[in-house]
Amino acid sequence: MRNATVWGWLAVGFFLGIVVGVGALAMLKRVQPAAIVIQPPPPTVTPAPTGTPAPIRIHVNGQVVAPAVYTLPPDSIVQAAVAAAGGFTGQANTAVVNLAQPLADGMQIYVPAVGETVAPPPVVAGPAASDSGTVGMAAATGNLININFATLDQLDTLPGIGPSTAANIIQYRENNGPFASIEAIMDVTGIGPAKFGQIKDLITVDN
Repeated sequence: MRNATVWGWLAVGFFLGIVVGVGALAMLKRVQPAAIVIQPPPPTVTPAPTGTPAPIRIHVNGQVVAPAVYTLPPDSIVQAAVAAAGGFTGQANTAVVNLAQPLADGMQIYVPAVGETVAPPPVVAGPAASDSGTVGMAAATGNLININFATLDQLDTLPGIGPSTAANIIQYRENNGPFASIEAIMDVTGIGPAKFGQIKDLITVDN
């Protein structure tokens, strides 16, 4: 009787071992999930900062609606300067104006009237030539300052001529046209014979 019981328990244990083994094999065969890999995004390259070109100041006078100094974008042309000044007057000699001419800071644009005698090219004058070499008549001839085309800053370099008197010279030019001779500068308010004597050897009206 005792032997039968022992063999019965052995049979039960054997059966349980088979069940456990089969279950273990089934677990091993189960597909394992793929590992999760976290990858950080690539670093963003920040572009190097670039400088912003400064605006330019252009003096527009002669036969335009509103002669004055105007601030324009750095890549402007004569057409933009004339437009800023309100456009041409009815007396403007538009045939001599090169509207496609590039501008540079400190330039002067003088628009003559029809029939006005001006040394060509009369439209644009500036302190230095542009890359194209066609900026028009320079304000200075040699070491002399051309009072018909000089900017306020250039006139201010003359002895006895401060910013106020330089502005008077430019205003006189705008109202009466180019000076016919250097002596005509004495018609400007603030310039008499004594002051003319200081500057007569430094100025010109020639090309």
